Amino acid sequence: MFNYLYQDGQIQITDLPQNLTESTRVLENFLEPGKVDAGKLRQIIEQLETIAGIEQGLEEVNTGQTRPVSDFIDEMQQKYDISG
Repeated sequence: MFNYLYQDGQIQITDLPQNLTESTRVLENFLEPGKVDAGKLRQIIEQLETIAGIEQGLEEVNTGQTRPVSDFIDEMQQKYDISG
């Protein structure tokens, strides 16, 4: 995650990540000093992490990096000695 500083009518990036690509998505929020609700901010971060996980899962499906659910069920039945 990187930080911005808004000063004198300009936005400055203070910490630029190393792994940027030409299509890196950026989310920006303008937070008023003294009015940041840490609980709400944590909730937003968790929602973004969930969205990122879903996007990763969809990418894995789209690139064929998945396996049939029946294989997973068979594996869990064998691992936990569950009869089907």
